[in-house]
Amino acid sequence: MLIDTYGRVATDLRVSLTDRCNLRCTYCMPEEGLQWLAKPDLLTDDEIVRLIDIAVRVLGIEEVRFTGGEPLLRPGLVGIVERVAALTPRPRMSLTTNGIGLKRMATALKAAGLDRVNVSLDTLRPDVFKTLTRRDRHKDVLEGLEAARAADLTPVKVNSVLMPALNDNEAPDLLAWAVEHDYELRFIEQMPLDAQHGWKRDGMVTAGDILTSLRTRFDLTPEGRDERGSAPAERWIVDGGPHRVGVIASVTRPFCSACDRTRLTADGQVRTCLFAREETDLRAALRSGAPDEEIARIWRLAMWGKKAGAGLDDPSFVQPDRPMSAIGG
Repeated sequence: MLIDTYGRVATDLRVSLTDRCNLRCTYCMPEEGLQWLAKPDLLTDDEIVRLIDIAVRVLGIEEVRFTGGEPLLRPGLVGIVERVAALTPRPRMSLTTNGIGLKRMATALKAAGLDRVNVSLDTLRPDVFKTLTRRDRHKDVLEGLEAARAADLTPVKVNSVLMPALNDNEAPDLLAWAVEHDYELRFIEQMPLDAQHGWKRDGMVTAGDILTSLRTRFDLTPEGRDERGSAPAERWIVDGGPHRVGVIASVTRPFCSACDRTRLTADGQVRTCLFAREETDLRAALRSGAPDEEIARIWRLAMWGKKAGAGLDDPSFVQPDRPMSAIGG
């Protein structure tokens, strides 16, 4: 079990498979990209599967989410999914992707054992997509979403970040489109995880702003705390159902007290929180020949020291050194 001093138990593992990405989203990294991790620093496929096996078999992890960077860029992705699906007990598996390449890989990922996907899409307008991501790939994302639904990687969830003066007026259009295509839409407040440290609380599009905008066109009924559980998204029933929309208010309504996550970076570091400034090295233990029990002990110790919250409401908050692309979403 992975428990901390506040009684929270981690059952959800986020695994970053690569720090590389084929988009350059303005809220994540600079236009010229970043200095990528050297290949020897990355966990190998075997190392990733071994750590997930320890997490599932020894530490009580029930769900694994593969992230990046962009996880579809990981050459061994399908094989990793297939091997994790064969673990006992078998964890639920999902993947967060920008959708580029999903049209080509959706069927193979489903056959390997992947259960569902989250796809990032912030706008319905190709010109705005190009401005936000600095790439002209909007059509590829839409086709990837369609392929995921056809492959039964469901529910297909769509993650959207709204940015002032760019797409902040698109919330109702995005929800109407998601309902039409049977996707579950989730809006995420922009978080201070950009490589250029340009995030500012003033002017950000808040959960309150998003809900106010949605209610100009839709009737939203709160789903209720019992339904939410430890999920980060507060959800609302749209026009009486069955469709739902979620809002992840990481900044204005943090959900740290119910957090059930532990995170593994592409270079083998345990992070107890997206906003943590400390990491615990598992790669060194792996490569020094440590047995599973020792790796589990290090992991437990790291999680025991998890802080009460992210500290975003603290005026002295300092943004993490690693951007989102390097630690997974």
